[in-house]
Amino acid sequence: MSQTATIAVGGMTCTGCSGRVRDALEGLEGVLSAEVSHETGQAVVSHSGTGRDSMVAAITGAGYTADGASVDFNWGDGDVWRKSANNTKWCLIGCSIGEFGTLAYYSYSGITADLAMYSSMWYFYAVLPLINGLVTSVMLETSLLMRGQMDFSNALSTALGMSFISMLMMEIAMEITDLLFTAGELGLNYFAIPLMLVVGFLTPWPYNYWRLKKYDAACH
Repeated sequence: MSQTATIAVGGMTCTGCSGRVRDALEGLEGVLSAEVSHETGQAVVSHSGTGRDSMVAAITGAGYTADGASVDFNWGDGDVWRKSANNTKWCLIGCSIGEFGTLAYYSYSGITADLAMYSSMWYFYAVLPLINGLVTSVMLETSLLMRGQMDFSNALSTALGMSFISMLMMEIAMEITDLLFTAGELGLNYFAIPLMLVVGFLTPWPYNYWRLKKYDAACH
C-alpha cells in the first residue's frame, strides 16, 4: 500500500532546485512519486514503505536541508570550485555586457561629464549600469536555458530566481574599480577593463561556491 510523507525542505530558490530534490527522491527504491515546491518549501512523497531517514538523506545529499538536517559544508571541494567558476564566468559575461556598454556610452556621449560628484544625478547614473548589467545577465541566462530545451516562461522565471546577490557583488566591484581609475567620473576607462574583469570574477566566486556546495544552487 502506498503511503504519503511530507518533508520540509530548505534552501530551494527556483524550479531547478525543486526538480533536483524531486529527482533525488524518485531515485530511491520504493518511492512512487514526489511533488516538490520551492514556493512552499515542502516535498510530498508517495512511497511504499521507504524510510523517512532515507528520504531526508537523499534531500541533504542533493544539497538542501530536510527536517532541519543539512549536508556537511567544507571549502575543500575542487569539483565545486570548478563548477562555481564556470557559473561565475557566465554571470560575468552577462553582467559585463550591460555595465560596460552603459559606461562606454557615458564616455562616448559625454552625458555624465559635467555631473557634480555624489550629487543625486551622479548616483542615478551610477546605479544605471548596475541595473543594465542585471538585465543583460538575466537575458543571457534565459537564452542559455532555452537552448537547453526549456520554454521561455520557465527559463525566465529560473533566471530571475537565481542569485542577485552574486550579480550585485560583481557589478558593484567592477564599477568601484572603474571609478578608482576615472577618479570618480562616470565613464569607462579602457585600461581598467582587465582589472574590472578579474575583480568582478573573484568577488562573488567564494559566495557562488558556498551557494553551490550548500544548496546545489548556482547564479548561472
